[in-house]
Amino acid sequence: MFEKIKEDIRMVKEKDPAARTSLEILLAYSGLHAVIFHRIAHWFYLKKFYLIARLISQFSRFMTGIEIHPGAKIGKGLLIDHGSGVVIGETAEIGDNCLIYQGVTLGGTGKEHGKRHPTLGNNVMVGSGARVLGPFKVGDNAKIAANAVVLEEVPENSTAVGVPARIVKIEGKKVTNQDLDQVHIPDPVSQELCRQLVKIEELQKEIEKLKAEKKKLSNGN
Repeated sequence: MFEKIKEDIRMVKEKDPAARTSLEILLAYSGLHAVIFHRIAHWFYLKKFYLIARLISQFSRFMTGIEIHPGAKIGKGLLIDHGSGVVIGETAEIGDNCLIYQGVTLGGTGKEHGKRHPTLGNNVMVGSGARVLGPFKVGDNAKIAANAVVLEEVPENSTAVGVPARIVKIEGKKVTNQDLDQVHIPDPVSQELCRQLVKIEELQKEIEKLKAEKKKLSNGN
């Protein structure tokens, strides 16, 4: 446990340019506090002291704003940057040297039993506000863009963006398959908004027409 905490501190120093000293990180970084609390809670969870594990987890949530179920498996060197609003589910697994930003959810879809949450490989980056939902794998060195909603497996060394997320890069090269190109696929939300705007314009024209007819009738009287 202590070796993992040392790696957690090292990762903060390596990846956060605002971090100055190990003591500052240990005392002032809520993301690190949440990970430390989790490692303690997870130890009790493995010993089947489930209530104690959950109480530690809830205390950590109250203190840091980060919710990590004590059953989640977390490798060494995890950096939760800023951290507020992060939620990590019971069967989630996180590899070594991962980076998670604020507002991230590693959750389930609410339909599965057993393994319900995602597995992150090593060196995975998950951008702020992203949702990774389901019992699939996010491969080593993958990057998930801010606010993406990931509902299926992400290959190694790839970048996923959008809602729902699509792979736009693999091994640093843009994906040319149109089915997987987030830039060129139609955006259903934008299309629906456009349809609604057209309907609103039509209704406004009808209202103006009715007003004009009413004015004519009033002038005639």
